[in-house]
Amino acid sequence: MHSLGVNSYRFSISWSRILPRGRFGEVNSEGISFYNNLIDALILKEIQPFVTINHYDLPQELEDRYGAWLNSQIQEDFGYFAEICFREFGDKVKYWSTFNEPNVMVSKGYIEGTYPPGRCSEPYGHCSSGDSDKEPFIATHNVILSHAVAVDIYRKKYQEKQGGSIGIVMSATWYEPYEDTPVHRIAAARASAFEIGWFLDPMIYGSYPPEMTQILGSVLPTFSSSDKKKLNNSLDFIGINHYTSMFAKDCLFSVCNLGPFTSNGSLLRIGYSNGVPVGPTTDMPDFYVTPKGMEKIVLYVMERYKNLPMIITENGYAQKSDSKLSIEDFINDEERVEFFSSYLTSLSKAIRKGADVRGYFIWSLIDNFEWLFGYSERFGLFHVDYDTQQRTPKLSAKWYKEFLDGPKIKTTVSNMLKTSRLAN
Repeated sequence: MHSLGVNSYRFSISWSRILPRGRFGEVNSEGISFYNNLIDALILKEIQPFVTINHYDLPQELEDRYGAWLNSQIQEDFGYFAEICFREFGDKVKYWSTFNEPNVMVSKGYIEGTYPPGRCSEPYGHCSSGDSDKEPFIATHNVILSHAVAVDIYRKKYQEKQGGSIGIVMSATWYEPYEDTPVHRIAAARASAFEIGWFLDPMIYGSYPPEMTQILGSVLPTFSSSDKKKLNNSLDFIGINHYTSMFAKDCLFSVCNLGPFTSNGSLLRIGYSNGVPVGPTTDMPDFYVTPKGMEKIVLYVMERYKNLPMIITENGYAQKSDSKLSIEDFINDEERVEFFSSYLTSLSKAIRKGADVRGYFIWSLIDNFEWLFGYSERFGLFHVDYDTQQRTPKLSAKWYKEFLDGPKIKTTVSNMLKTSRLAN
């Protein structure tokens, strides 16, 4: 990272590495030492740690005892964990995010059932237990209130003396209407509300988005006056993980083959409209190259959320890890260079229009484990030979270094963190 010229590194802390049994067990001192050593090494190279407190995982004990995110007890556990992080690392960490992509965690874990804890119901998925029409909203409510608990602790006990900031990171796809008609334009707006507003509206405005309440009504939990007080001013910044755009097809007033899915906003999120893709395809399913979406999603967040400071916390391009390809094929990643160049150009347009963007992180520094895709997809600036662990800079790494060193950074993304990112 130092050789690239980046000045910040984003990583997440594994909850069970610090608290294997949550608040029902002891703090793991080896886990504390692990992260302190990492943070110290970063600071030695003048690289600012940007720390995510929770990225999907949690101690199994909490799932077994009370159902984790489906029980309000999780709020106490999360606050307990977050305070340990603030106390142990906060003197050296100036950027905190409470959660990374909680909208993905809830959707995949409680609607589709493809991520742990693997809960869902028909027709959303095939799981042994779960209720896709109710549980996602319970889980989200507890995530939002857990965020509020952690921020309240940070504000009252640590922020002033440590001098840091705290926010949250959302997965943020841009949605284009399936067709240029009123129902599909409304569906595109509804898709963003169900994806981003679901979490951010309560943190900014104290209630769930009207686009959701109109469809879900009493299914959505409510926030008490004390909840709203804690949620008020609970974001110093909004993190945006943006890769692609998709089409949103209305299923409220239109015929859908697989709908309506009320938990997903009574719409379909698809990559093609009348046989035409939203953008050039990549090796990652449902990831398309759509640079204009970067400008659009940033301006959307700017306008909906009072231009709170934003940080692009993930942005990247996938290559298939094909054993038939040579290392030279992976290293000569011209498509990735073009991807970053076009997306950064689009981001600069949003900044010129007034968006308060404070930083940018590439996903990812090196090829690594990509969740359900394992090692089959490569996002890294550096190629990794998984047999030998040899790391080789790709063309994109050389391009990024030149970009950060060159005059363009002064005119297009001045005052931004120059960053890259890796997983846990």
